[in-house]
Order: sequence, then structure tokens, then C-alpha cells
Amino acid sequence: MKKPRNTRAAAPSAGGLISQTAQALGIALDFEYPADAVLSRYFREHRALGHRDRAFIAETVYGVLRRLRWLRRLAGSDATPWQLLLAWLARGEAWPMRQFEGIASVEETRWIEKVKAVRLAEGTLAERADLPDWLCERLLAVHSEADVLQLAHSLNRPAPLDLRVNILKADRDAVLARLRADGLKADPCPLSPHGIRLADKPALQKHALFLDGSFEVQDEGSQILGFLVQPGRGELVVDFCAGAGGKTLQLGALMRSSGRLYALDVAEKRLTRLRGRMARAGLSNVHPMLIAHESDARLKRLAGKAERVLVDAPCSGLGTLRRNPDLKWRQTPVAIAEMVVRQQAILAAAAKLLRPGGRLVYATCSLLDEENDGVVDAFLATHPEFTPLSAEEILSRQGIAPGTGERLRLSPSIHETDGFFAAVLTRASTT
Repeated sequence: MKKPRNTRAAAPSAGGLISQTAQALGIALDFEYPADAVLSRYFREHRALGHRDRAFIAETVYGVLRRLRWLRRLAGSDATPWQLLLAWLARGEAWPMRQFEGIASVEETRWIEKVKAVRLAEGTLAERADLPDWLCERLLAVHSEADVLQLAHSLNRPAPLDLRVNILKADRDAVLARLRADGLKADPCPLSPHGIRLADKPALQKHALFLDGSFEVQDEGSQILGFLVQPGRGELVVDFCAGAGGKTLQLGALMRSSGRLYALDVAEKRLTRLRGRMARAGLSNVHPMLIAHESDARLKRLAGKAERVLVDAPCSGLGTLRRNPDLKWRQTPVAIAEMVVRQQAILAAAAKLLRPGGRLVYATCSLLDEENDGVVDAFLATHPEFTPLSAEEILSRQGIAPGTGERLRLSPSIHETDGFFAAVLTRASTT
């Protein structure tokens, strides 16, 4: 079977793979679980699938989720997962009709021909952007129509694979040289001095430099947050919402594994996984701490002691739609409102850990004003002892120039990173 034109994923060798893709897609379209979790479980249950087949299934499922609104206009609002898949292959991946031989029935072939011939009216802005109406309206409140379309189109493209070099074990030039010698197309990231961007998405879990801790997978935008925190050697630093630990590892490396770095999280499983990553990264200064909530009594011993606090707050995740396109269909305005209340509580609790003269960075991977400026402005209004610092000035002193002003605003349409927001605050020194 010949390779289809203009496709990002390799053509399947048999119709059976298309059937498996439809199965995985059907589960993802229930929106009961995150798409990445659905795919991980599907692959665990179908271990015979090779890397190439898994890549085809994943990229195809994500392609449908990115362009779901457009596909439903093409195929009908009541289209089945199988029909949406066929429509994506026909229009999104531009498969020629011969590519469907052995996959589609005679009746389905006629239907595909009709789908190929459909010419849609322009549609609403939300339809053209492949966004739910409520999300499009909120973006329009702070962006022009042209900017919303540009942002949406960038979010509807797959994200590149970014790596962060672990400066405790390697330097970027050496890692670049090794990756290129191994046949990978790799270039320095334009913003992060420790970042590398790969043109493709190879399996790196068994690469020697990954196994020895020389690099981690981390989006360039996420890396910039570490440079905003700018921790020093010997300091006491708190990563208040450590999550999977990517930024914790970066902060530990920037501290040269000195001082004390507390990684706080409410999920014991995440902290357990972090311990293995710490060992591979060669870090001895990280102290994982399980907390029940942001007001956990265990935090009192850190009150007023931290030189740096990072709050990468739980958020809607809408800045990561390139990687998690299902989020735009799974999130709701009610869930966002609940998230804002939680973010305000977390920021207030984290601020108590900062010593006078210390630096606090509040960050999200959200595109929504209420999760970003709204949370920070409300905090500043009730905490006069905190004042803003210029993110642009902090980064420019380190040779990083995203050009976003006092508060960091990274966008896939401008910076080719995930969508990140960050505000830097300092606590007034005692007199």
C-alpha cells in the first residue's frame, strides 16, 4: 500500500490498524478520561503494536480531537467515531481514494467521496477556530478576532518535542552533537539556553543520554519558568505544586544540587515517581513532601523561610492544547470557576512560605485571564506586602528575550511553546 500524501503519520499496513485506531478514538471521544490516559491504557492492552503503529494511532486520534468541530461539520453532528476517522483520513490527511481499498465498504467509499467534495460555508469564529463557543468568547474578550484565529491554528498543530539538558551532567553542545550523530535532527531551542528541539518524535526512553540523566523531556515554555525562579546555590527553595517533577529537576540542577529544594504535592504516586527521576538526574538536594492540601500543618515549619517559591498552579491546561487537544472539549466554565478559587487559595498559602526579600513565581499553562492576571491581581489587592517584579528584566539578564513585558505570556503562535503565563512577586524586606 502506497504512502498517503501530506500525512504526518505512516500509512498502516492493513485495515486492522485502522479498526484499532477507531476503537481507541471511540474511547477518547467519550471524554470520560484524558486522551493520553486512554491511549496509554489502550497500548498496554495491545502490546503487540509496534512503535510505528502506536505513533499512527496516537497522531490520528489527536488529529481528530484537534479538528473535531470541523470534522463534525463535514461528517455530520451525529457522526460515529468510525465516520469521523474516515473523514479525518480523507480531508485532514488527504488520503487518495485508493488508500481506502480494503478498509471502507462500497457504501462507505461513496460516503467518503461525498465528504471529500463538501465545501463548507465560512462558519462562526468558534467553528473556524475549532473551539467550543464559550472558550472562543473568553479569548475574544482579550484578543482580536485575527489573533484568536492565529492562536487557535497554532494550537491545532502538533507540538514539537523539546528536551532540557541537565547541566549537572552535560552541556547542550555535547548533547546536540550526540543526538545528531545518532541521526536525529536536533537544534537549540530559540529561548531556553538549556533547550533542544527535535524535528521528529523518536522514542528516547532507551537512549543512553536519557538513561544517564543527561536530558529530560520538557517543553521550552516550561523551562523558562525555572529561569524566572532563578534559584541560587545553597538556598531554600519550594516547588509548591511539583506534579510530575519536571520543573523540580530543573530547579535542582540550577541550584547545582546544593541547598534544600522541597517538592510538594498532594499525589503520593507522583512523588514516588519523582524519586526515581531525582536519582537519574544526580540530585541530592530534593526533598519530596506529601501534603493533604495547601493548608497542611506540615507547611508551618517552612513559613517565612524560603528564598524562592514556585507555584505552577493546577489549571485548565488550555495552553497545552497542542499536546492535549481533548481538554478544550472536556473543560467547562463551571470547572474553570472552581479552579480559580483553588488557585487563589494555593497562591495565598504558598506566599506564607516566602521570607522577606524572597521571590515568588505564580505560573499556569492556561490561556484564560481569570486564571492568570485575575488571580495575581486579586492576590496583590489583599497582600500589600507583595510587589511585582519584571519578568522581562529577570530573563533579559540571563540572555533570554521573549519580549512579553512585566508578566510572562508565552504563546504557541508567537514563541512555538505551550501557552504559559507567569507573574513574579517579591515580599517586602523587613526594616
